[in-house]
Amino acid sequence: MDILGTLESHPVFRSSNTILLYHSMKDEVYTHTFIEKWSKRKHILLPVIQGDEPAIRSYRDSNGLTTGAYGIKEPTGAVFHDYARIDLAVVPGVAFDTSGSRLGRGKGYYDKLLPELTAYKIGICFPFQLLDEIPTEEFDIRMDEVIFNRKRY
Repeated sequence: MDILGTLESHPVFRSSNTILLYHSMKDEVYTHTFIEKWSKRKHILLPVIQGDEPAIRSYRDSNGLTTGAYGIKEPTGAVFHDYARIDLAVVPGVAFDTSGSRLGRGKGYYDKLLPELTAYKIGICFPFQLLDEIPTEEFDIRMDEVIFNRKRY
């Protein structure tokens, strides 16, 4: 089973109705077909960048995407504000460690977004991105779990 197969068999994913995912960049776990597949059964949300701030919008289909900041495809439409309805947040990172700490790309978008969420947080990454320990700051939000292959931490 691959990373996304492990994710979709996870009990939290299976019971979630509203899921924050991400539209992957070239060096991240590829999520495009996963998003399309699950958008037929679950309410999929994707992050968007508005100036220096992150926001969230609903994904409808690939025709409703436009190229946003950093060349990432983003949904158009109204901003989603009801963060309490999000059951699960699936988060990318440059690296994670075995205690759930996350190292991002340095712009702080997820650092601004994650504290607003009460959702269960799962980081997904390739096995080489999982380290024993990464440096953290007091404002960093830990993942509840990290999926990096067939295994979870």
